[in-house]
Amino acid sequence: MVRRLLFTFLLIFTGFVAGLVVTGRMRSASDSRAEPLPAEPQVTAPRTAAPPATSLAPVGLGPDFTKIAGQAIKGVANISSLQVVRRQNTPFGDDPFFQYFFGGQDFFGSRDRRSLSLGSGVIMSADGYIVTNNHVVGQNVSEITVTLPDKREAKGRVVGVDPATDIALLKVDTKGLAPVAWADSSKLQVGEWVLAIGSPFQLSQTVTAGIVSATGRANLGFSEYEDFIQTDAAINPGNSGGALINMRGELVGINTGIFSQSGGYQGIGFAIPSNLARHMVDDLLKYGEVHRGTIGGIITIDRLTPQVAEDLGVNTTSGAVVTKMQRASAAYDVGIRPGDVIVRFNNTSIEDPSQLYRLVADARIGSDANIRVLRSGRTLDFKVPIVSDSRGRSSRQ
Repeated sequence: MVRRLLFTFLLIFTGFVAGLVVTGRMRSASDSRAEPLPAEPQVTAPRTAAPPATSLAPVGLGPDFTKIAGQAIKGVANISSLQVVRRQNTPFGDDPFFQYFFGGQDFFGSRDRRSLSLGSGVIMSADGYIVTNNHVVGQNVSEITVTLPDKREAKGRVVGVDPATDIALLKVDTKGLAPVAWADSSKLQVGEWVLAIGSPFQLSQTVTAGIVSATGRANLGFSEYEDFIQTDAAINPGNSGGALINMRGELVGINTGIFSQSGGYQGIGFAIPSNLARHMVDDLLKYGEVHRGTIGGIITIDRLTPQVAEDLGVNTTSGAVVTKMQRASAAYDVGIRPGDVIVRFNNTSIEDPSQLYRLVADARIGSDANIRVLRSGRTLDFKVPIVSDSRGRSSRQ
């Protein structure tokens, strides 16, 4: 019995020792590798991207006008024109009944009333030539005061005016001024940034920004010769005669008028193109008046409406119809008559009377123009001499 228990214990002890030996040899074999096993790649959960930090920096900044405006305002002056207006001294005032029956007759005498016109002007030369609008200067001017950008005041005199384009040239006896450079307005594009600089409501050196809305605007009723730049830069009373500046700081136009039902800014302003204004200034400096072409005598032309076209028997509404003309005119001498519809001038098709007027006015004096007209269903061609037109111009020294 004792032997059997002893034998069982030996078997158990021998098995235990054998297990330790085998386990130890396995562990030694595992620890004897020359290089470590590659580590198991650790799988991590995808990390959610953090939302970008909110930036306080401004986005989409507009153009910087500071340098352009800072330089251009040095070339724009404020103009005050004192005019003498003669009015009838009547107890009826402006009563239309009295004017209808007695208008123009000075029964009660007359009296002079002084009227102040305010506007702006653009300095053209360092020695004091300033261009502005004719309506800023006005008629029967007794005194012109020019307030320069450095706040100095100087007496101005009129060198010459051109009512047809609403341009006037002034002179002040001051040296060392900062003129604004001329730009080529024919290169102006719709959508281009421009600045309007002037003195609206006597607020001198006011700068407003906008774009060119259109070019070649005519038939607005501002002047006889119309070829305006349209802009949405704010233009108000007192801006007349001021500068329209491009992004290079050059003069592209002379601010002239606005289209408004309230009398104030409504986003539709007009400026005389710099090329036209420069031509007027050059003529006023050289001749004291503007040399402009005409086809002789007083000729009145009008728009060709559908009704007028039907009455005249023409199948177009493009052109300019002659409504009146003097017999003592070059156009009458060559055979043009009232009722003729002018549809072509030299190599240019005529769309409206304003275009025809500009082409005739710009034609070289002494040359011959080829004019095509429609008359009672026929097409007729005439060669008309271009002569100088002094009608509607004046020069005041």
